[in-house]
Amino acid sequence: MNSRRKGVWGVIAVVIGVLLVSSGCQKLKARDELNKGVAAYRAVRYQEAVERFKLATELDPSLVNARLYLATAYASQYVPGSQSDENLQVAEQAISEFQKVLDQDASNLSAVSGIASLYFQMKRMDDAKEFYRKQIALDPNSPEAYYSVGVIDWTLTYQPRMLLKNRLNLKPEDPIRDAKERQALAERNLPLIDEGMEMLNRAMQIRQDYDDAMAYLNLLYREKADLVEAPAEREELLKTADSWMDKSMEIKKARAQAAATSSTGG
Repeated sequence: MNSRRKGVWGVIAVVIGVLLVSSGCQKLKARDELNKGVAAYRAVRYQEAVERFKLATELDPSLVNARLYLATAYASQYVPGSQSDENLQVAEQAISEFQKVLDQDASNLSAVSGIASLYFQMKRMDDAKEFYRKQIALDPNSPEAYYSVGVIDWTLTYQPRMLLKNRLNLKPEDPIRDAKERQALAERNLPLIDEGMEMLNRAMQIRQDYDDAMAYLNLLYREKADLVEAPAEREELLKTADSWMDKSMEIKKARAQAAATSSTGG
């Protein structure tokens, strides 16, 4: 009886050993495919890279980097602005793979920022904002995430304001004199403007020379100027907008001069 049990356990041990060896071989093959995929990706052979990364994830589903590279390879093939079914499918594939990374590692910053960026490029602004907020939660010191939320808020306020002005036959620079229309627009846009300003200011606290954030803060002040009734208050908001635009241009100019001096060795 004991010898029979020993025989059974011996067989089990052999099976386990074979499975472990097989599993180890698959993991090695997966890493090899991952490395080959990275080489193809760096050589801009995205389709080959996709196939390599796919195989790597099949061989070793726990290899998060392979899944992340697969998502990135898809994302690199997406063309912003193109509404073709094929192009949108590529974006959705990238998002799906990034989401699978998050299923394995919920705090993977690269996956979160990858989804946020794709949604932004696809103009799915509410979805983009959700993931930029997740990015901020994971990395509170990233000025780009705050900046991106600010840009989204401006985008969401600018479009309805311009639609209203077109409907009222107003020029872009004209004030909105219809109190009822202005109030309705303010109720919709002011929360977004306030949030956008807060986000851009936080971005500039982290990066003090963030000229792009200054430029968008200028734009949000212009949005706010169209929502006030008093001409004096509107003028003051426009002056503040101008001051932020001036600061942005000064920094851009200084940066360009520094780059020119560096390139000439001066």
